[in-house]
Amino acid sequence: MIDTHAHLYNHRFDSDRDEVVQRALELGINKILMPNIDLDSIQPMLEVEAQYPDICHSMMGLHPCDVNADYKTTLNTIHSWFAKHKFIAVGEIGIDLYWDKTYFEQQKEAFITQLNWAKEMDLPVVIHTRDSIEQTLPLIRQEQNGQLKGVFHCFGGSVEEAKAITDLGFHLGLGGVTTFKNGGMDKVLPHLDMQTIILETDCPYLTPAPHRGKRNEPAYTALVQQRIAELKKISPEEVDRVTTENAKTLFRV
Repeated sequence: MIDTHAHLYNHRFDSDRDEVVQRALELGINKILMPNIDLDSIQPMLEVEAQYPDICHSMMGLHPCDVNADYKTTLNTIHSWFAKHKFIAVGEIGIDLYWDKTYFEQQKEAFITQLNWAKEMDLPVVIHTRDSIEQTLPLIRQEQNGQLKGVFHCFGGSVEEAKAITDLGFHLGLGGVTTFKNGGMDKVLPHLDMQTIILETDCPYLTPAPHRGKRNEPAYTALVQQRIAELKKISPEEVDRVTTENAKTLFRV
């Protein structure tokens, strides 16, 4: 299995990162993909990748919550990293209207800029859409020239939204929300095409049931796998096989 979205470089793993990776490996999660957040997360992320070179793979991008008035300067620095290191994707990018709408216009500009990087470099994008699927889809439609590909990470939307996303050629990243009792995914997941699904944790955040409230970690990808198997009425092995193939194809790992 592949955890396609893990902030394993987060300080909450500093005291036991080796044990966390070992638990993941024991459950068959042998690839952990790490999205960047901001300028401060680059060095810790690359250090973790260097520590686990066959397991961890880095992405490069600016998270929408870190877009501010000086976003263009930050984007220039982020962009310069692509010439210095091999990254598997442009991410984590997108629009977040949950915490603060102050920089909505700047978020849109930063998002479009990074989508264009992805097209130029032929890389997938990892898209964050908290309270913003409605605002994000028109931007993807506008920029989709047949080259854009990627994933709407942490998907927890409706069947209609899932269709709109997959019709644009994108995958759905399923994580902890899939296991939440009142998350609504029990109504949505049976209608999703397995060919569009990849697994993720978003650790240390969004911990799946029955561990909600505790730190999330890549090993919990297995809990997401189990829940999808239950809701799709297929074997966990089939979920593993299809989602792993989907992730390998998308991220070329």
